Amino acid sequence: MRRGPLRVGDKVQLTDPKGRLHTITLQPGGTFHTHKGYFRHEDLVGRPEGWVVTNTAGIEYLALRPLLSDYVLSMPRGAAVVYPKDAGQIVQMADIFPGARVVEAGVGSGALTMSLLRAVGDGGELHSIERREDFAAIARGNVETFFGGDHPAWRLSVGDLADVLPTVAEPGSVDRVVLDMLAPWENIDAVAGALAPGGVLICYVATATQLSRTAEDLRADGRFAEPSAWESMVRGWHLEGLSVRPEHRMIGHTGFLVTARRLADGIAPPERTRRPAKGAYPATDAEWSEEELGERPVSDKKIRRVRREVGQPED
Repeated sequence: MRRGPLRVGDKVQLTDPKGRLHTITLQPGGTFHTHKGYFRHEDLVGRPEGWVVTNTAGIEYLALRPLLSDYVLSMPRGAAVVYPKDAGQIVQMADIFPGARVVEAGVGSGALTMSLLRAVGDGGELHSIERREDFAAIARGNVETFFGGDHPAWRLSVGDLADVLPTVAEPGSVDRVVLDMLAPWENIDAVAGALAPGGVLICYVATATQLSRTAEDLRADGRFAEPSAWESMVRGWHLEGLSVRPEHRMIGHTGFLVTARRLADGIAPPERTRRPAKGAYPATDAEWSEEELGERPVSDKKIRRVRREVGQPED
């Protein structure tokens, strides 16, 4: 992320007197128009962050470079993004540290990728794997736009995790694995082979059925310690004089997180002393469709439009 005065090519977040946000990219000769006047981009070029610019109608706008959380929520997207509240939980609870070797599968639009790159730093390694080429192109455009070019720690591959992971990581060489996909349980074997003893697997899933299947398959695999699961919800507060109260709207359920540690080879997990009541497990193991797992289809038309927005047109 850039520092210093605002420059041509910078993304700038404008806040108007009503608190509404507008994101622009400073361009030579550019202008920012609303139905209530305009100002020229050159009025901001060379100014420090935190500058207030006034348009032709006398309306003031506070100008700041967007934070990562701001950028994620406003960037072009094909797939749904991992919200900042969940990205923060993933980085903290998976213990993503500077210099770590991390594998991420299910890149989507690149929102979580940017948080992971911030955490591993230039000396770490993040290998992102996305099965859809169009989503990978959108993610690359968003990541390169935010960091101003290639990130030295990042590699991006297109393909299925089970096929790509053995070709890019030696057995036991990966510190952390982050899965954001419909059926993470299908890749437990590949992940267990790549993770170092003590390594962390963390999965982001949308539904309780996915959460249950992931936890039970981790237990059945036998190479992981007992999984843990949780979700987080964020409620903002209205701050106005003595009128201090919770906001009427909040960010509720976005997804569940389930995490487990890799055991040493040949070690069996301790036997659980508490078991659920009879009937807690289904009699059959039915296959679920993508729609039943909560997948929302994205139209080809939208994908083409977003690819153009992030500078990654189809060949």
